[in-house]
Amino acid sequence: MSAVEGIRMIVVTGGAGFIGSAVVWKLNTQGFDDIVIVDSLGISEKWKNLVNRQFADYLDKEDFLELVLDDAMPFEVEAIVHMGACSSTTQRDADYLMENNYHYTAQLARWAVERDIRFIYASSAATYGDGALGFSDEDSVSTQLRPINMYGYSKQLFDLWVLRNGLEGKITGIKFFNVFGPNEYHKGDMRSVIHKSFGQIRETGSVRLFKSHQSDFRDGEQKRDFIYVKDCANVIWWFLENREATGLFNLGTGQARTWNDLTRAVFAAMGAKPEIEYIEMPETIRSHYQYFTEAKMDKLLAAGCPVRTLPLEDAVSDYVRNYLEKDSMHL
Repeated sequence: MSAVEGIRMIVVTGGAGFIGSAVVWKLNTQGFDDIVIVDSLGISEKWKNLVNRQFADYLDKEDFLELVLDDAMPFEVEAIVHMGACSSTTQRDADYLMENNYHYTAQLARWAVERDIRFIYASSAATYGDGALGFSDEDSVSTQLRPINMYGYSKQLFDLWVLRNGLEGKITGIKFFNVFGPNEYHKGDMRSVIHKSFGQIRETGSVRLFKSHQSDFRDGEQKRDFIYVKDCANVIWWFLENREATGLFNLGTGQARTWNDLTRAVFAAMGAKPEIEYIEMPETIRSHYQYFTEAKMDKLLAAGCPVRTLPLEDAVSDYVRNYLEKDSMHL
């Protein structure tokens, strides 16, 4: 007998992870705690992301999938926010990524669509590859993209599955750009440069950034579209409230900024003088390094989403001063 039997739940997969736990935070701020967390905690520290959160139940991701496949869910499901995936862009186990990021997602999506359950899932800006085709989230562009790492390809495969099965009018995919903020501390080398920079400045007074290996980008002038995790959570909440907003959407600020801009914002938030050292980029990532990303946000705006993202400097300041400097890394 489930503790949540008979209650309509929002399921958040990856709910102990970075973006997933931010979604749970947002739901809690709206007074909603009829939530089932699905994750795989293992020996990681991400369980700490759940300590401050209110939710009804927790399920291991394999146990949840078994309930789905057996059609034996012990509670009613209002919506699934599927943030659970391997998010490492350097993961080289292709079989693992195919099973975890593609097949698992397809099984959940098929089950949800057949039961008219709201389904929102995480795609990625990594699907855009080297950016040669730009960063439009229009379906006609999505079918032509060529990711340059296996993580991006695993996400691209599911985006294509959605389009091939004509489900873009029934579910919602979100192409996250460079997300940073509280609750990311457990991600190891996949933590944001902000989190890494904060630690480096505390230890040495300086920050290390990769040199550029393209002549049209100076060192530290590589550009990314950085977005605060709180802004991401606000947009996902809007999607939950607006079921008719379906399809594949970019989620960034729409304004690319340099790594130099980002690290200077960290120095400013810490009241420190900028000191940046440029180091060689590892050869293992040079061939598939993204030098520029910038989300085209027209589609989300056209759908009616009113969320406005924080300027980079304001978002970094909030993260550093209200979380990192207070040694409080959790929402």
